[in-house]
Amino acid sequence: PRPFELDPAVMARIRPMLFHDAPRIAELHHAAMGNSLWARLGTNFLSVLYKQLVNDERFLGYVYLEDSKIRGFIAGSLNPDQMMQEVFRKSWFLLGPAAFPRALKPDILRKLLETSRYAEASSSVALPQAVPAESLFCSFESDLRGKRISGHINKVLFDDLLARGHRFVKVTTEIDNDGANRQLMSWGFESCGEFEFYGKQMRTYVLDLVSSERVDPVSRHPSV
Repeated sequence: PRPFELDPAVMARIRPMLFHDAPRIAELHHAAMGNSLWARLGTNFLSVLYKQLVNDERFLGYVYLEDSKIRGFIAGSLNPDQMMQEVFRKSWFLLGPAAFPRALKPDILRKLLETSRYAEASSSVALPQAVPAESLFCSFESDLRGKRISGHINKVLFDDLLARGHRFVKVTTEIDNDGANRQLMSWGFESCGEFEFYGKQMRTYVLDLVSSERVDPVSRHPSV
């Protein structure tokens, strides 16, 4: 892929995610991924979850604003497995009530119990080496599609990861998510394999941040 051409106007509208952004992030997450496990627990649960994630040192989140309104976001992590374990360990007394009573529905409860098997299921994918950094969620209002805004916010996240010393970043998506698969391939991500989880076929992609002409070691996050 050719170097990414930045639009200064778009870049000026991207900033790090903050604690008070969580309710709006929850709405965007739910709108884009309403059938996913976390989204089915409701926007209140998502809002509580993002409030805890923003305060975790392994979390990296950015938002896109227009006229002071958040219209999109990206969420990543330096190590999502460690991050999620620590967040749920420390904040179970907040997350549990926020998930009630939806978490008691049989199909949701079954998937919650299966969540602990995710690391085992995804470990069957042959990665080039251990890849702890991951891009987790990305969502934008529908009328922003095709305007290269998601490309800008992806670059901000990838630049940040490279600036922190990460050579690779991984992304896992459903095999039948054609839009996500096309975008990842256009960025130069390489497919490393597939696995089944929650009854769905998943595919893991990896991008070599060092060799990518689109990524620069620049952090736009205040923690660096």
